[in-house]
Amino acid sequence: MKEKLPQLSDCILALDNNIVTLTFNRHDVRNALTSTAIADDIVETVNWVNKNANVAVLIITGAGSAFSSGGNIKDMAERGGDFAGDVQELEARYRQGIQRIPLALHKCEVPIIAAINGAAIGAGFDVANMCDIRIASTKAKFGETFANLGLIPGDGGAWFMQRAIGYQKAAELTFTGRIIDAEEAKELGVVLNVVEPELLMETVRALATDIASKPTASMRLTKRLMKMAQRTDLPDFLDICAVFQGMCHNNPEHLDAVNVMLEKLAK
Repeated sequence: MKEKLPQLSDCILALDNNIVTLTFNRHDVRNALTSTAIADDIVETVNWVNKNANVAVLIITGAGSAFSSGGNIKDMAERGGDFAGDVQELEARYRQGIQRIPLALHKCEVPIIAAINGAAIGAGFDVANMCDIRIASTKAKFGETFANLGLIPGDGGAWFMQRAIGYQKAAELTFTGRIIDAEEAKELGVVLNVVEPELLMETVRALATDIASKPTASMRLTKRLMKMAQRTDLPDFLDICAVFQGMCHNNPEHLDAVNVMLEKLAK
C-alpha cells in the first residue's frame, strides 16, 4: 500500500501493511487532549483512514507514561487555553474542539483498538471507550473524574461508557469519579484483556493482524452494522443487512475467501 500518510503535529502515525497505529506524542503534558493538537490529529487520521479502502484496522496508543490525561488541569485552574471565556465561548470551543474527537471516532469505518499503556483519565478514559476494543497494560489506570472537578463529561463520555459496560456500572464510575486499576477495569468490562507492559503492543498487533486478515470491505460493512444495531429497530435493521449482504456477495473479496475455504476443506 503506497498511500501517503497525513502530516500530524502532536501524534505519530505509522502504517504496517494494512494496519495504522496512531500514537499520542505529547508525553510532556501526559498526552492531554486540550491545549495540544491531538484532537486535530485524531480527526485528520480518521478522515484519512476512511478515504483509504485498504486500511483494515486503527490502533490508538500513547507515548510515555500515560495514554491520555484528558483536559489540561493547569489551564482549568488559570481559566486559560481551551477553558477561557464565558459560557458562549466555552460552548463553541467544546463543539469546535474536543467534541470533534467522538464524532470522528464514531464515524471511523474500520475497527479501532485502544492499546492503553498508562493512565486514561477524564477525556482520556472517554477516548478509550470510543474505541471498539480495549487492551490494557498492567500499569493502566482509569478514571471518569469529571465529578471530582465539578464538571460533566463534556466530550460525550456519558454516551459511550454506558454503551460499553452498561448503565449501572457507568453511573457508579461517573458519579464517584474514582480511579480503577487495570484488573478492575477488566472485571467491569472496560477492557477486554490486561497484559504486562512489554507485551501490550505485541498483543494488540496480534489481534489487529487477525482482524486485518479478513476481507476489508465486508469488515467495514460489519462495523457499520454493529453501530446501526444500537439505534435501529429490528425490521429496518434486517432490511439493511439484506442490502449489505448483497453488496458482499458481489464483492470479489467474497469469492476469493470462499475459494480459499474450499481449498482448505479439500486438504
